[in-house]
Amino acid sequence: MKTVAVVLSGCGYSDGAEIRESVAVLWALARQKVRAEIFAPDAPQAGVVNHLTGKDTGETRNMLTEAARIARGQIKPLSKLPDLDYQALIMPGGFGVAKNLCTFANDGANGNILFPELENDIQGMHADGRPIGAICIAPALIGIALKGEGIEMTLGSEGGAADELRKLGHKHIVTKPSEIHIDAKHKIVTTPAYMYNDAPIDEVFIGIEKLVEAVVRMV
Repeated sequence: MKTVAVVLSGCGYSDGAEIRESVAVLWALARQKVRAEIFAPDAPQAGVVNHLTGKDTGETRNMLTEAARIARGQIKPLSKLPDLDYQALIMPGGFGVAKNLCTFANDGANGNILFPELENDIQGMHADGRPIGAICIAPALIGIALKGEGIEMTLGSEGGAADELRKLGHKHIVTKPSEIHIDAKHKIVTTPAYMYNDAPIDEVFIGIEKLVEAVVRMV
């Protein structure tokens, strides 16, 4: 059975992994009869947000513990990612990607990835020709890890995030929530999902299913 690593950044669109995007990835992988191995850093989140009020709570929460809510407890610390024999990597979005996994939220193109094992695996997979799927803001991780590689990716519409992606030496492609962009040369597939805040959930799921299908075909 093919194995795909899925990296989460907590639980919740404002401070961790986007729950709907994460569930859509796991659902689509199951439909493809692909085994998913889920990972998250065993480290504190950059912040905790009350998703009802949108305000910072001042709490401290652990990304692995929070992401275990989505994974139903079937999850491993990100430090174990290099030990897994997997054929592809998929990263759902959520603001936690830009705050917890890297510093793109604050530093844009000057940001860095906070976990060397994740950066090394993205670079290693790219060198090996293994496919990567990135959803919502997650292409920023690829942009930082593979700076200057000229990869075609989508963050949805034009805007500040797309501008920062270009500063990293990549090309931004405008797409809708139900669409994907495939960079066949680099084997990288992206879809915007909730980069459009008002995206209908069915369109988000359609885009993510297309992304998963494309990634699995490349394996």
